[in-house]
Amino acid sequence: MVHSPGFLKLVDEAKARVKRIDVQGYQKMRTDGETHLLVDVREDNEWAAAHAAGAMHIGKGVIERDIEAKVPDKNTILVLYCGGGYRSALAADALQQMGYPNAISLDGGWRAWQQAGLPIEK
Repeated sequence: MVHSPGFLKLVDEAKARVKRIDVQGYQKMRTDGETHLLVDVREDNEWAAAHAAGAMHIGKGVIERDIEAKVPDKNTILVLYCGGGYRSALAADALQQMGYPNAISLDGGWRAWQQAGLPIEK
């Protein structure tokens, strides 16, 4: 997908502010038993097609509205993913501004998840 320059600038600025993790780092987090929530921020149709096993779905369009009801403990580690790591960076940035210091964007997103052969659900 070709993204507009304005969108890429916004994402780059968000990525400079947020915590990020790659798939290997995430696998280590899981192996180490680090308590966290994996959150799919993709659109409803993307989620319905397939998603990471064990993930919860809170779409990017509603995450700011719904996060406090779904995850009231603001210290929860939230690993957010989207298709490629762009929307998740924007969502992590917003959540950090809302007081969720442990919102982390998964670099590479869903594509990296699949390439790593991690478990999925349909």
